[in-house]
This record gives sequence, C-alpha cells and structure tokens, in this order.
Amino acid sequence: MFDDGQGGLRVAGTRVLLERIVHAFEDGATPEGIVQSYDTLHLGDVYAVLTWYLRHKAQVEAYLLKRAEQAEGVRRTIEAKQPDRSELRARLIARQRRKDGGNHAAPGQ
Repeated sequence: MFDDGQGGLRVAGTRVLLERIVHAFEDGATPEGIVQSYDTLHLGDVYAVLTWYLRHKAQVEAYLLKRAEQAEGVRRTIEAKQPDRSELRARLIARQRRKDGGNHAAPGQ
C-alpha cells in the first residue's frame, strides 16, 4: 500500500484504492473475483491487502469513514456551485406536454 498524496491508500504498482478492495470483499467478492475486476491487481496483492485489512480493521474503518466524509464534502462543494435545478424536471415535462399537445402522461404515472 502507498499513500497517493491525496489522502488515498493504493495497492503498490496500481491505481486501485484500498476502499475498492475492502468494499468488494465486504460485498461478498472473493479475492479471485476482485482480481478479475482490476487487471492491474495480482492475487497475492489482494490477499496481502485483505490480510492487512483484517488485522487492522479499526484503522481501516477509521480511514474509510474519513474518506467518506471527504467525498461528502467534495459533493457538497460541487452541488453548491451548481445552479438550482429543482424545477428543471417539471419545466421539461411541461414543455414536452405543450409540444405534444398534452398527449403524454408524466413519467411514473
């Protein structure tokens, strides 16, 4: 594992983040299945990462929580910079109805 300089831990020699392997494993993927998902991973590396994860679970869970909080902060920052789109769907549906003469029901109806 190495620190990518942006707060992420990656498998050495790859761009695969620790959280990708841990989440896949927690979702029931086998080490072999994880290797099939990432062509840069080697089976021994996945076993090594999982061994380290299982021996340092509290540390990894703290890291994952921190990464999730960082991602949420980035999401909020991006959303704050976007224009308000809360009325967009309603306007598009109304425009489509006007165009079609009112022959279409709203999606989900």
